[in-house]
Amino acid sequence: MTTDRIRMSPQRWILFLLLVPVMIFPAGCAGVPTQAELSKRKDLTRVAARYRPGDARPELPKLTEKSGIDDYLRYAMFNNPKVEAAYYEWFASVERITVSRSLMDPRFTFSADITDILESVMAGLMVDLPGPGKLRIAGDVAAAESMVRYYDFELEVIRTAFAVKEAYYRLQYLEDALKVQRVSLRLLIDLEETARYQNAVGRATLQDALQAQIEQERLKTRIENMEDSRGTLAAELKAALGMGKTDPDPPLPVKFIPSKNTTDPGMVLDIALRRNPAIRQMKAEVERAESMLELAHKTGVPDLTLGLEAELKNTPTMWTPSVGVTLPIWRDRIAAEIAGARAGERAAQARLSNEQVQLAAELAAMLYMYRESTRNMELFEDRLIPRGRQSLEASRTGYANGKSSFLEVIESYRQILDFDLFLVEARTQRELALASLSLLIADAPPQTSPIPVPEEHLNPENQKEVSK
Repeated sequence: MTTDRIRMSPQRWILFLLLVPVMIFPAGCAGVPTQAELSKRKDLTRVAARYRPGDARPELPKLTEKSGIDDYLRYAMFNNPKVEAAYYEWFASVERITVSRSLMDPRFTFSADITDILESVMAGLMVDLPGPGKLRIAGDVAAAESMVRYYDFELEVIRTAFAVKEAYYRLQYLEDALKVQRVSLRLLIDLEETARYQNAVGRATLQDALQAQIEQERLKTRIENMEDSRGTLAAELKAALGMGKTDPDPPLPVKFIPSKNTTDPGMVLDIALRRNPAIRQMKAEVERAESMLELAHKTGVPDLTLGLEAELKNTPTMWTPSVGVTLPIWRDRIAAEIAGARAGERAAQARLSNEQVQLAAELAAMLYMYRESTRNMELFEDRLIPRGRQSLEASRTGYANGKSSFLEVIESYRQILDFDLFLVEARTQRELALASLSLLIADAPPQTSPIPVPEEHLNPENQKEVSK
């Protein structure tokens, strides 16, 4: 084959070079993913399989009056728009890792020299190459940012669970308190009948019956107010479930199941420091700041620009390679970037330390509330309420026999009513303390949570650390 046969005209060269990018780039090129990117994509795949399989919301449980707390939790975690927004923010941040560690797109260039005629035609490609290690570190920064966004998602999941538990157990308090009030109302009606009988036989004045009526009216008003507050609590539960104004109101549970014992109090702080999403988010912030400091140190490394142009009009074709190098000469700017990144790292470390201190304080407060409410439950349930009932029965018997005053009966009634309500309140405080502890140690139920079970949960040695 002769040289004349393979030589192309300038017009064909122009057409050829114009078509090369058109033919190559639509087929696509792929960069080399970093280890951090592969790890974060694996995490995203695991969570997506639970939370949005096929990028669609999984089937939600049908809520009925007999639904347990786990059904309400699952419904909320998979339906609440705050959780969904946090998930897709994390999703987007994982995709940005690829963007950050990738080269910029090559540039196709074309130029011509024209006087009265076409003097020359130049076509070529240019590519920018950042200094060694810059793209990898930029990917590490984006990977750390994606972990920050993941813990935002995990926090929203746990906060949603807490909001459901808070509304659920406040509704439990309301229903239990109403039961106590209604029982007390029936007791007052019986006392009024006793007072009227005593008045009829001349053992008491009409004032006793009127006093019983006064107490009844007070109690009826209290019951009416409490029943009216059910709508507010139902609205809070509806919001926690992620239901909109146009959605039908969720059925309220008719039976409440108390929580089981929490994690060993002596181990709570250690568990929380390892698993609390806010702490882990601060650690991710520190990792991001460290990567940004490393990237700032690379500011003084030059970047390259490589290019190749072809003179298409001349025969033979003349090729013109080119190399460009940035000159990082502004030392004050480089020093400022490094100093700013170092300050950002120290600020992130300080925020982490502060979060750990605050977590310890919150845990201490919640553990105290848990212990206090448990002691109060034992006090009222085992000692005060049985004795209060004995006192009430003794005063009622004494009144019927003319040995006690109606005032003593009323005082005994008020005392047992207070004891019963204090017991209900102590139970509710215990449940809210357990819910807060669950929030602080990231102890969302594995069966209902979109968050995969941490590996430490799967380790038999750590099973005793997991709240059931």
